[in-house]
Amino acid sequence: MNLGSLLHGSSRPASPTGRTIGTPRMYDLVTTVLFAGRRRQAFSALAVASGARTGDRILDVGCGTGYFVRMLAEIAGPPGSVVGVDAAPEMIAHASSRSRSAANVSFEVGSAGALSFPGASFDVVVSSLTMHHVAPAEQLAAVQEMRRVLRPGGTLLIAEFQAPTGHAWKLLLGPTGLTAMGHAVPHVEALVATVGFTEIRRASVPPVLQYVRATNARQAGSA
Repeated sequence: MNLGSLLHGSSRPASPTGRTIGTPRMYDLVTTVLFAGRRRQAFSALAVASGARTGDRILDVGCGTGYFVRMLAEIAGPPGSVVGVDAAPEMIAHASSRSRSAANVSFEVGSAGALSFPGASFDVVVSSLTMHHVAPAEQLAAVQEMRRVLRPGGTLLIAEFQAPTGHAWKLLLGPTGLTAMGHAVPHVEALVATVGFTEIRRASVPPVLQYVRATNARQAGSA
C-alpha cells in the first residue's frame, strides 16, 4: 500500500461522510514522514495563523488522531477548551486515549456537514487535511456548518495539502497521486467566500501545507 492509499482511501471505498482512511497509528506515521520531520513546526505555524488564544473555545473539524487538538489545548489553557470531531470512530477512540491528561479536551464522532453544536459556540474553528475527504457535493454544507458554529468575529482556518515544488518532491510524491491536490486551497477559498466569510487570506506553511484564514463577518446589530 502506498502513501496515496493510506491518505486517500484507495484501499477501501471512501465514505461520503469524509471518514479518515487508514489505522490511527499508521496515519500518524505516514503524516510524520510526509512532513519530513517538520510536522510540529508546521502545525505550530497553523496554530499561530488561527489566532487561537488562552481562554478560547476551539473546534477542530476532522481532527483525526487529535494531534492538532492537543497542540491547540496547550494554547487555550485551563480557561479554554478544544473539541475534536471526526467521522471515523477509530480515530476518535485513539485521539481520546492519547489525550486523557488534557482536562480541556473532548472528542466526538460526527460529520463535518452536520455538526452537533449550537450556533456561535466557538471562538476559533480549524480543519486540517480534511476537506479532500469530504464528498464534493457536501463541501459547501461543511463550510456553512463551520460558519454556523463560529461566533461573529471568530476565526476560521482550513489547511490542505499543497504539493511542494522541486524535482526531489516530484519523484517522492508522483506515484502517490498527491501532486494532483495542488488546487485544493483555491477551491476552499472560493467556498469560504461563498458562505459569507470576510478578511480571507491564503498562505503557505512549508513543506506541504497551504491554508485559508477568514473571519466570520459580524451580523448587523452585533456588538
